[in-house]
Amino acid sequence: MKIQAVIFDVYSTLLEVGPPPSDAAGRWQRLFETHLQGPPPMGRSEFSIACSQAIATRHTWARSRGIAWPEIDWPSVVCEVLPALGRLPVVEREEFIYEHIQLGRTLRLPTEAATALNWLRRQGIPLGIASNSQAYTLRELEEALAAYGLTLEPFSSDLCFWSFRQGFSKPDPHVFHSLTHRLATRGIPPTGVLMVGDRLDNDIQPARAFDWQTWQITASGDGPDRGPWSSLLERLKASTPS
Repeated sequence: MKIQAVIFDVYSTLLEVGPPPSDAAGRWQRLFETHLQGPPPMGRSEFSIACSQAIATRHTWARSRGIAWPEIDWPSVVCEVLPALGRLPVVEREEFIYEHIQLGRTLRLPTEAATALNWLRRQGIPLGIASNSQAYTLRELEEALAAYGLTLEPFSSDLCFWSFRQGFSKPDPHVFHSLTHRLATRGIPPTGVLMVGDRLDNDIQPARAFDWQTWQITASGDGPDRGPWSSLLERLKASTPS
């Protein structure tokens, strides 16, 4: 079956997620000294617990109003837990949040993913993104792509779903309904769309419910619709219009 458009998940798909940096503790200390001119008012674990509580409150509120898969606004959560951060200029606050999130994990674009993106770009295949994300996700992805001389430009804005901009997240069927509708306006039927993701629950199963084709990124083990990036590229080459 021909592939006429490809929609990608971000974390653990386009971006490989690794362990926290080895100097995370020291960077936590410097983060506050640089931006808030003082030591951290709490440890990283205490901060994480407080954020989780704030997120749970927001999720409960949203679900009580019929939003099954709510998305939070991360800056408001952080500012609730760290009120001093809310008094910083917006640009500096965003930098604090970006630097802080880098303490929790490392990210990289796999070489094989860059190869596949380059091939799709040369073929002129419409590309999109369906990501449970925050504003910092775009910067993380931009920086990872830049390492290979790539940009976000090939990803069409009308084919991108960023959950932080919408207030709800995958696997909400509205994500895939909206993208299916936008693709239809381009003359692309659901059966011509390929969803590439790592999770069955968030990516693969809801995409199949809308009659999309799917590919689950896995570290090893090939199948007709799952496997590493190298196997995905083989499928793409066999399934895209010439």
